[in-house]
Amino acid sequence: MKFTIPVLIACLIPAMAFAADTIPTNGPVKVEQAEKQIASGVQLLDVRTVDEWETGYLKGAKLVTFGEQGFVEKAKAAVDPKKPVLVYCRSGKRTIAAAKQLREAGFVSVSELAGGLIAWEKAGKPLVKGK
Repeated sequence: MKFTIPVLIACLIPAMAFAADTIPTNGPVKVEQAEKQIASGVQLLDVRTVDEWETGYLKGAKLVTFGEQGFVEKAKAAVDPKKPVLVYCRSGKRTIAAAKQLREAGFVSVSELAGGLIAWEKAGKPLVKGK
């Protein structure tokens, strides 16, 4: 018994370190985690309005405004539901509702940028400006 517990602890520590370093594939992610997802090729879905989009967006993002008729169908046309998607809006509020709808529609991996573009810009990260 004295030998079992130290061995168990020795096995758990590396596993916990690995888990802490992995990138979440569902739910909210912080800016640093979002950067890792973007670097790994995640699809980006901006759910703001056209006017908001023109103030700046993440490079490579597709715009599908949340709340418009046919949101889910438009999202399925813009991104592949079978591949990971990172959803964002200005503050993160619309993102949560949009991500929920996408998951319910069968999207396999949907993450939300916690705090939206406000958090992204606050962290000093770049946006593409203009149309």
